Amino acid sequence: MKRILLIYVLLFISLTPACSNSVTEEKNNPAAEPKDLRETKPDNAQNQELQNQIEQIASAAKGRVGVAATVLETGESVSLNGNGQFPMQSVYKLPIGMAVLKEVDAGKIKLDQKVPVKKSDFVRIGQRSPIRDKYPNGAELSVNELLQSMMSESDGTASDVLLNFVGGAEAVMNFLGELGISEMIVANTEKEFGIDRALQYKNWASPDGAVALLRALHERRGFSEQSQSLLLKFMTESPTGPNRLKGLLPKGTIVAHKTGTSGTFKGVTTSTNDIGIITLLNERHLAVAVFVAESPADEKTREEVIAKIAKAVWDKWSG
Repeated sequence: MKRILLIYVLLFISLTPACSNSVTEEKNNPAAEPKDLRETKPDNAQNQELQNQIEQIASAAKGRVGVAATVLETGESVSLNGNGQFPMQSVYKLPIGMAVLKEVDAGKIKLDQKVPVKKSDFVRIGQRSPIRDKYPNGAELSVNELLQSMMSESDGTASDVLLNFVGGAEAVMNFLGELGISEMIVANTEKEFGIDRALQYKNWASPDGAVALLRALHERRGFSEQSQSLLLKFMTESPTGPNRLKGLLPKGTIVAHKTGTSGTFKGVTTSTNDIGIITLLNERHLAVAVFVAESPADEKTREEVIAKIAKAVWDKWSG
């Protein structure tokens, strides 16, 4: 028995250095690292390069810039001030439109339903409203017409009428809550913005929150395929902001987007924004949100910042 025990002890001692050397080699040999960890290092380096590029582009605005971009199918992403609070301006029409279409899907609203638009509903002169300009005495328009005017033409009057029709800001916030989106606040009408400039800061989104909303739209959370298609159609057809997200992208690129723009006060523009879903060459979808706030730069420069950032993320993930 003692002889057997002695054999086991000697065998253990002889094997221990080999095991110890094996562990040491794994720690010192990069090739011994788990494959998935090795493969993330180049990716992280490339993302840092993209991050640096975005920061450099953003510096031209000489203001606050917030960016979030995510490939919706893979989760690859980059951000700059992703959790910052930025005034949305007309970007806030997207959650309003989504909330309206949720009610359409629920059968509470019909797209062909006529809605009165009174002169008292008009946003003030200086705020964008093709409806006000076309129907100076008011009109009756369908929900579909109002949606198209709001999403494609960024019509402030259409936005206010639909916001009230769907149950006000509280209804939109309830909808956002159902989607689990907390970094986005809809609190006022466009008409109220025209009376009190400070209110634009109470209607804000973070870049991350905006991309979360775009993901919900892409994944059709909260409404039907028909409603999704209609909204994306209006966003793709929008003529606003041609020099922003789609300004430097290849001709024919599909960009479903919503812009937002403030006035300029004492040489500083509070908001120059664009958020949207870009269809990449590989048929994946890139959700992008760029907010340029408190910028003393001219309009051309502010829009170039958005366009160059969109092009940078396009170049990164379109292959």
